[in-house]
Amino acid sequence: MQASSEPAPIAIVGAMHEEIAALLAAMPDEAPVRVAGREFWRGHLDGTPVVVVLSRIGKVAAATTATVLAERFGVRALLFTGVAGGLGTGVNVGDVVVADALLQHDMDASPLFPRHEVPLTGRARFDADAPLSNALMQAATQALADPAALVGAAAQAEFGLQAPRVHRGLVISGDRFVCTAHESQALRDALPDALAVEMEGAALAQVCHDYSLPFAMVRTISDRADDTAHTDFPRFVAAVASHYSLAIVRHSLRALAGR
Repeated sequence: MQASSEPAPIAIVGAMHEEIAALLAAMPDEAPVRVAGREFWRGHLDGTPVVVVLSRIGKVAAATTATVLAERFGVRALLFTGVAGGLGTGVNVGDVVVADALLQHDMDASPLFPRHEVPLTGRARFDADAPLSNALMQAATQALADPAALVGAAAQAEFGLQAPRVHRGLVISGDRFVCTAHESQALRDALPDALAVEMEGAALAQVCHDYSLPFAMVRTISDRADDTAHTDFPRFVAAVASHYSLAIVRHSLRALAGR
C-alpha cells in the first residue's frame, strides 16, 4: 500500500516481455498484483512510484490494460514504450518516434462515419499529452546521443545505429503486423503524415482520452514495415529496444518528478 503522502503512480506499459524486463530489473521493490490475467508490477523506479505492466499485443488487450490502470490503480499518467515499424521518410531502424497523435488505420465505419473516425467520438486522431511528450522527446534525445554507450558497440554495428534520430508526429495502430512493402505503401498513401505503425497505441490513447488520463508514447523503430520486418525482430528488441526503453523512461521520469 502506498503511503498517503506519496503521489499516485505513473503507469509504464509495454507490449512484449522483452520491452519491460529491463524496467523490472531496475525496480528494487517490484511486487506483482494479478488483475484481468495480467501482472501489474507496483514499486518504484529511481524513487518514482510506478506500475509496470505487459499489455499484451493488439488493441483490445491494450484497452483492457489501460482501463485496469485507471480504475484499479488510479495512475496519474500512462507512458507506453515499445517498438514499431517505420513509415515516414527518413524514419529508420534504430530511430525513435514520440507520438503527438494516434489513429486506428483499420477503423472504417463508412459510410456511416468517415474512414478512420471512431464512431460517436467525432474524431479519428487522439492527441498525446504535450508535457509528457515533451519529456519523452528530451529523454530520447539525451539517451540517443551516444548509442554505443547505450546498447554496446557490437549491437550498434550489427544494426547500423550510427546516428539514430528522434522524430515526433502521427503514429497509427491496427490489429495486423504490417510486414510487406505493399501494405506499408498503402498506409503511406492513405495517411501520408504517419511516421510509424504498431498495434496498441491508438487504443491506449482512446481509453486515456475517455478517462482524462495524460498519455504519451515512445516507439523504437525495429523495421521499415516491409518484407524484411520479421528479420531478427526478437534480437533487435533484446539488444536495442529494451535498452532504449529503460534509458528513455528513466530520463523522462526524472523530468516529470515534480508533475
